[in-house]
Amino acid sequence: MRKFIIHLKKLDWYLIFLSLSISSIGLLSIYSSSPRTDFFNFEKQIVFLVIGFILMLAISFFDWRSLKNDPFLIIFLYLIFFIFLLGLFFFAPSIRGVKSWYKIGPFSFEPIVFMELIIVILLAKYFSLRHIELYRVKHIIISGIYVLIPSLLVFFQPDLGSAIIILGVWIFTLFISGIRLRHFLILTLIFVLIFSLGWMFFLKDYQKERITSFIRPHLNVRTSGWSQNQSKIAIGSGGLFGKGIRKGTQTQYGFLPEPQTDFIFAAIAEETGFLGVFVLFILFILLFLHLFKIAFIRQSNFVRLFTLGFAFLIAIQAFINIGMNLGILPIIGIPLPFVSYGGSSLVTLFIGLGILQSIRTH
Repeated sequence: MRKFIIHLKKLDWYLIFLSLSISSIGLLSIYSSSPRTDFFNFEKQIVFLVIGFILMLAISFFDWRSLKNDPFLIIFLYLIFFIFLLGLFFFAPSIRGVKSWYKIGPFSFEPIVFMELIIVILLAKYFSLRHIELYRVKHIIISGIYVLIPSLLVFFQPDLGSAIIILGVWIFTLFISGIRLRHFLILTLIFVLIFSLGWMFFLKDYQKERITSFIRPHLNVRTSGWSQNQSKIAIGSGGLFGKGIRKGTQTQYGFLPEPQTDFIFAAIAEETGFLGVFVLFILFILLFLHLFKIAFIRQSNFVRLFTLGFAFLIAIQAFINIGMNLGILPIIGIPLPFVSYGGSSLVTLFIGLGILQSIRTH
């Protein structure tokens, strides 16, 4: 018991405070946007938060160096979730034309969010051992293969947003590991070609319509542009202090689509106003600053790459989600980290925090 108490004292409680504070804003918004007699999603999100917190504490007791030193552990996890991703094509129900979740009774399991964290760990391990050899193109190719396999599986679900997240994590890790500018420009050209081919042969009509409606929103206000138009109305109507919890007209009367997931930021802005959004931004900024501090006070390359990769994973999701809500980015179904409803995403983020806690306690 004494060792347990000592261990708890070693935890990074400031990191815990920031993550729980952001999650609490999400819980409040999910509660507010729930139907008057149905708080099932709110109750499930509380359960997910408790599970995530317990997993974070449990992982903090394990030595993080096993991720760095054991060559089989991360590959085993990679293969397990590769099988899960492959199985989605055969066993997952189609939800709005996308096969991304396994349904287990009233709960859903989304393997791609776990794969995103595994990719962060795998790239941190790979480049921490080879960062001085990054001038060799083979390391870019090998790491790219690790990333390309799950990206293609996710893309054909089809889930364009998650594929972009995985590729973004790879490019960011290459960048902070010291990729040469020439190689970076070549990669950029390759991605432009891949996107062009994807647009012509692989993107679904509704995905193309989302992108074209983003470029020309005034032409699709009542169809594909409806969601972003309602989101901007909700954000603009929030004013300085908002309309109050459970009093947002766009949110409460069903004009704002997906107010607990894709457009939860707009729901928060409508009901808590600029003040609520400001508090949310400050909490995210403090979280990122703290993660950067963790990354740069550690001497281990693995810790630095993992922490920065994990921070980028949170940042790119937050940027895309808020950009979707503001109408400056197309809608590609990316949740707001710690805030949007979704057990898989929330639990995965707390698993990542658990690894950071393990780094601190060991």
